[in-house]
Amino acid sequence: MTREGHEMLSEELRRLKGVERPAISDAIRRAREHGDISENAEYDAAKDKQGMIEARIRQIEDRLARAEVVDVSGQPPDRVRFGTTVVLEDLDSGDELTYRIVGEDEADISKGLLSVTSPVARALIGKQVEDQVQVVVPKGKRSYEIREIRFS
Repeated sequence: MTREGHEMLSEELRRLKGVERPAISDAIRRAREHGDISENAEYDAAKDKQGMIEARIRQIEDRLARAEVVDVSGQPPDRVRFGTTVVLEDLDSGDELTYRIVGEDEADISKGLLSVTSPVARALIGKQVEDQVQVVVPKGKRSYEIREIRFS
């Protein structure tokens, strides 16, 4: 994962442990004060949320423990690789698309962050400026030409 992705997950973990976990514990305590917990919807909802928070904490801790932070600085932007930003031209529509190739946990297509495991990223890895690639995506077969590669 990128350094930014590692920092993002670390921050989420801090928030879950430091803010969300204490808040849900407090909500469970308040729900218990209302009496019989066997028919207490507030208590059930708080316990469900606690379970989701604890599962997410375990998931993040596991990912951070296994993560390899890839430092892409100092490498020439001559080929598409993990961490590079790629400007593409959609050869069918003429649209220009910009993606940064990132780890799965960082991917957010609405922000232009493309998972390294996605079909588009896999097709782009190792390619150079002016190379053309064809990718099968849910909308069908797409053709792209690489216009620019940079680290940003």
